Amino acid sequence: MRSVPVLAAALLLVCASPAVAQQSGPYKVLQTARVGGEGGWDYIYADAAGRRLYIPRGAVKAVAATETAPAVAAVDARVTVFDLDTLKPVGEVAGVGGNGAVVDPASHHGFTSDHPQVSMFDTTTLKLIKKIDVGAARPDGIYFDPFNERVYVFSHPTKDATVIDAKDGTVLGTVDLGGVPEQAIGDGKGMLYVVMQDAVGGVAVVDVKTMKTITHYTFVDKGGCNGLALDAKNGILFAACSRAGTPPAPQPTMVVMSAKDGKILATPPIAGGSDGATFNAKTMEAFSTQGNGTLSIVMEKSPTTFDVEQTLPTMNGARTVTFDSKTGHLFTMAQERGPVPAGATAGPGGRPPQGPIVPGSFTILMVGR
Repeated sequence: MRSVPVLAAALLLVCASPAVAQQSGPYKVLQTARVGGEGGWDYIYADAAGRRLYIPRGAVKAVAATETAPAVAAVDARVTVFDLDTLKPVGEVAGVGGNGAVVDPASHHGFTSDHPQVSMFDTTTLKLIKKIDVGAARPDGIYFDPFNERVYVFSHPTKDATVIDAKDGTVLGTVDLGGVPEQAIGDGKGMLYVVMQDAVGGVAVVDVKTMKTITHYTFVDKGGCNGLALDAKNGILFAACSRAGTPPAPQPTMVVMSAKDGKILATPPIAGGSDGATFNAKTMEAFSTQGNGTLSIVMEKSPTTFDVEQTLPTMNGARTVTFDSKTGHLFTMAQERGPVPAGATAGPGGRPPQGPIVPGSFTILMVGR
C-alpha cells in the first residue's frame, strides 16, 4: 500500500539528533508497502539479479485473550519474499526464520541465520533444502561473498564467522574475529571487512583465501558501530555507529577510514544510532539507516572529502538497509507502534521504552532519487 497516512505518521515520529539538521536533497521515499504480517525482524536483503527482496520474520507464540486484550494467534517463522520492483508479495519460505538472509545468484541457493542453525533454501521453489549445524555459534549477521561463493555467518557469543560453501551448503570452517561481529562487506578481490560492535570496536580484516583475520583497525574512541559499507574502487570503509565512545558521546558518527591501513579520514555526523550501512559506487554516496526514523547520506566528494548530503525522514524503527545495485534504490522497513504505556521501563542497553506494535502495520519503504 502506498499510504500517505503511513508516511505522514513516520515523519511525525522522526526524532533526529539536534546536531544534524533535517536537509532537503535528492532522495525521497518513493514507495511504501504496508505488507503486514506478524513476527520479529532484523535484516533485509535485496537480490538485484533475481529481482527479489527477502525479509526473515520470527515466530509468534499464541496468547490467550484477557479482559483487556484480544487473543494472539500463533505464527510460524518464515522468510517473506517480495518483488524488488513493485514490492508485491511473491511467496514465503515456510518454517525458515533467522535474523538475516542472503542469496547466491549462481547456485540459486539462499541462506538464513536461523538460530541455532543456518537454513539453506532453493530460491526458485522457495523450499527448504536443509538445516546446517554451526555448533556453538549463534547465527546473527550474514554475508554472501561472490568472490568465491561463500556465506559468512556471524556469531556474537563466539566472536567468529562460520564459513559455508554456497554451492552445496558444506561448512568449510570458522574465522576467529576477535570481537563481536555485525555487518560485513567484501572488496571482490579476496578481502572481507567485518565491523565490531564492541565498545572500543573496529574492523576485522579477513583474508578469505586463508580464512584468517590478518589485522584489526581500531576506532579508538568511536566504538559501537553496527553498519559497514565500502567504496571498493578507492579502498574506503564507512562504519555507521550506534554510539560513539565509552561512555557514549551525544553525537553518533560515520567513521570513514582507509581500507588499506585503517587510517581514519573523517567522522561526519549521522542523525541517530545506526544498524546498517551501504554504498552506491555510481553516485559515490554512503548511506546509514537510524532507528529514530532517519536515513543519513554522506557524499564522497573525493577520497579525502566527505560531507553529509542529506538527512531523510523515513519511518520510526527503520534501522536496517539493503541496496539494489541495478536501480540505485534503497530498502528499509519498520512497524508502527502505539503510545508508550505509563510506567514503561527502558529496554536492553538502556533503549527508550516503546509502545505496543500495531498489528498488521509492517511496512517496507523504497528510497531513491
